[in-house]
Amino acid sequence: MKAYRLHWLSLVGVLVFTFTILGFYGKEVYRQAPPIPSAFEVNGKQVISKDQIINGQLAWQSAGGQQIGTVWGHGAYQAPDWTADWLHREIGFWLENFSQERFAKSYANLNSEEIAVAKVALKQDIRSNTYNAKTDKVQISPRRWAAIQKTAEHYIELYGNHPDFQKLRQAYAMQENVMPDLERRQNLSKFFFWTSWSAATNRPNSEITYTNNWPHEPLIDNVATTANIAWSIASIILLVLAIGAFVWIWSFKRKEEDDIVAPIDDPLNSFSLTPSQKSLWKYILVVVALFGLQSLLGGALAHYTVEGQDFYGFKLSEWLPYSLARTWHIQLALFWIATSFLTAGLFLAPIINGGKDPKHQRLGANILFGALVLVVGGSLLGEALAIHQKLSLDISFLIGHQGYEYLDLGRIWQIALLVGLILWLGLMLRGILPALKKPGEDKSLLALFTGSATAIGLFYGAGLFYGAKTHLSVMEYWRWWVVHLWVEGFFEVFATVAISFLFVNLGLVSKKFATRASLSSASIFLIGGIPGTFHHLYFSGTPTSIMAIGACFSALEVVPLVLVGVEAFDNWSRGLQANWMKTYEWPIKFFIGVAFWNFVGAGVFGFLINPPISLYYVQGLNLTPVHAHAATFGVYGLLSIGLILVVLRRLNPRAQWNNTWLKWSFWLMNFGLAAMILFSLLPIGILQAIASVEHGLWFARSAEFMQQGYMQTLRWMRFIGDTPFLIGVGLLALFTGDVLRQSIKCCKNK
Repeated sequence: MKAYRLHWLSLVGVLVFTFTILGFYGKEVYRQAPPIPSAFEVNGKQVISKDQIINGQLAWQSAGGQQIGTVWGHGAYQAPDWTADWLHREIGFWLENFSQERFAKSYANLNSEEIAVAKVALKQDIRSNTYNAKTDKVQISPRRWAAIQKTAEHYIELYGNHPDFQKLRQAYAMQENVMPDLERRQNLSKFFFWTSWSAATNRPNSEITYTNNWPHEPLIDNVATTANIAWSIASIILLVLAIGAFVWIWSFKRKEEDDIVAPIDDPLNSFSLTPSQKSLWKYILVVVALFGLQSLLGGALAHYTVEGQDFYGFKLSEWLPYSLARTWHIQLALFWIATSFLTAGLFLAPIINGGKDPKHQRLGANILFGALVLVVGGSLLGEALAIHQKLSLDISFLIGHQGYEYLDLGRIWQIALLVGLILWLGLMLRGILPALKKPGEDKSLLALFTGSATAIGLFYGAGLFYGAKTHLSVMEYWRWWVVHLWVEGFFEVFATVAISFLFVNLGLVSKKFATRASLSSASIFLIGGIPGTFHHLYFSGTPTSIMAIGACFSALEVVPLVLVGVEAFDNWSRGLQANWMKTYEWPIKFFIGVAFWNFVGAGVFGFLINPPISLYYVQGLNLTPVHAHAATFGVYGLLSIGLILVVLRRLNPRAQWNNTWLKWSFWLMNFGLAAMILFSLLPIGILQAIASVEHGLWFARSAEFMQQGYMQTLRWMRFIGDTPFLIGVGLLALFTGDVLRQSIKCCKNK
C-alpha cells in the first residue's frame, strides 16, 4: 500500500474529519431539539400532555406516518404537509375569533388597519415562546386554545369516516376511516399541533423558530431567515470554486491515463463457475420480480393522484390504500437495489479468492437468500396489517410499520435485515480475507473493496439508534444516516470499487490505475456526502449550524458528478478495443446511463433543491420526487440492472441474448423516466414552488390548489412516461426469464 500512501491518508483524513463533524453537530441536534413539554396549560390547567403527544406520534406511525402527507416537509407528496396545514388552519380560526371579539365582524371584512392590528396580536400570541424549562410546561392563551380545538376537530373527522370529509379524503388519496379508533385520532391531532407549535414558536432569546422559520407562512412572518439566504449564497460560491478546482486537477490527472491493451480473449473465461455463483440465479430472479412489482405500484400511485381512492372505478383503496402502496413502492426499491448489490458482491468474492469457494459458501448464500425472502415477505405483511389498523400501537412499531420513509419496516424485520447484511458480510470476508493474506502484489484495491463491503454490512444498523417514542428531530438525524450515508455514500463507493474490480479482471484497466481512481473517487464522494447528510435536516428542529454545514458540504456532492460521464465514455471506449467485449455491451451501456442520470438526477436536480433558500420553499413539493426518481432509478436502479446483467452473462456465457429486448428495455425505461419528470413531476413542482413563494407552503399542498384542472391534466400526463417505462420493465423481465431458462437448461444437460 506504500504506493498509494497519499491516497490512503487522504481517505482516512476525510473519514475522520467528516465523521467528527457529523458526530459533534449531531450532539447539537439532541441538545437543541424543540422541547416536548410535560404539559400545555391554559390559565394553569393542563389541556395537552406529553403522553398524548407521544401517543399521537405512535398513532401517526401506525397509519403510515410519512407515507401519507408530510410532517416538517418529510414524507409523501400527496395530501398536505400536516405541520403547515395545521398552522394555517389554526391561524385562520384564531383570526376569526379575534376579529369577532375585537371588531364584531368577520376577518374577511376587516379593513387594512384592522388587519394590521389582528396580525400584530396574532404574531405575539403564536410566535412567543412561553415554555418554562424549570416546570417543563407551556402556557397558551384561551383564544389560541379555542383555535386549537377547532383545528383538531378537522383532523379527527378527516382521519375517520365523516361523510362531509369524503371529497377531501379523495383529494388527498386517503382511504375511508384511516384510523377507526377515536382516541388515536384525538392524540394524532395533538401530535400535529406539537409539530406546528415547534414550527411557529421562536427559540429562546431568538427571532427564529425551532424549525428555522419553516414553513413559509406570511401571516405570522414565517419567512426565510438571513442565515438561510447567506448560506445559500455561500454554497453556490463554494460549488463554483470546487468545480473549477476539480476540473483543473483532473486535467493534469488525465496525463496519467491507463494505456493498457485489452486482452484478445475474455479473462473471466479462465474462471469456472463455483457452486455459490451458480446459486445466484434465484437472486437475479427476485431482483427482477421485486423491480416489476415496485414499478406496478408506482403506476398505481400515479393514478391515485388523479382518482384519489379508485383505480378506474374500482375501490382499490379499500384493499391497497395509497399509504400502503407507497410504503411497498419505496420499500421494494430498497430491497431489489440492495439485493442486486449483494448479488454482485457474492459473485465477485470467489473471483477474488482465485476462482474458489470457501467451504459451505453455497449453503451460506442459500441461507442468506431465505433470510431475505423472509424479511421481504414478513415486512410487507406487517406493514399491511399496521396500515389497516389491525395491530396495537406498540406491536405496530415492532412488526408492522415504523412510519418513517425508507425505514418503514417494523423493528423486528429491520433487525432481521441487519442480521442478513452481516451474514452477507461474513460470506464476503470468507472469500476476501484469504486473498488479503497472500504475500506479493499490492492489496489496496482489495482493502478498499473490503472496507466498502463492511460499511454496507454495518451502517444499516444506524437505523436502530432511535425508537418508537424518540423525538422527531433525533429520529430524522439517524434516519438520514441510513438513507443518505448507507445508500448514497457507501453504496456508491462499493459500486465504484466493484466496477473497478470487474474492469481489472476483464483486463480493460490496470490494477494501479483502478486503485488510484477508486481511492480518489471515494475521498471525493465522502468529503461532501458525509456532512452533506445535514442538508436533509435544515428545517427538522435543528439549529442554524446544521444549515451552515449541510449547505456547504452538500454543494460538494455535485462536484464529482461533473465529469463522471467522461469516465463512463472512457470505459465504453476501452470496451470497443476487443471483439469479445460486445458480450458486455449492454451492461456497460447501463453504466453509461448511470453516468448521465448521476449528473442530471443527482447533480442538477439535486442541487436544484439543496440550497437552503430553495429548500425553504420547495421542501415537501414535487421538485423533491423529481430528484428522487432521477437519482434512485436513474443512478442506483440502472447501476443495479447493469450489475446483474454482468452476473447473468457469466452464469451462462454461451446463452443467446435477445439484444433487441434489452435495447428496447433500456431506451423505454430511460425515456419513460425522462418523460414522467419533464411532462408531469417537474412542471407540477415548479407551479407548486411559485404558489409556495406567493402564498405559503400550505397553499401549494392544498386540495384547493392541487385539484385545479390544469394540475389534474399534468398528473394525467404521467402516463406518457409511465407506460413506456412499464413496457421496458416487462421486456427486461422477459429477457431475464429467457436467459435464466437457458442457464437452467444448460446446467441440467451437464
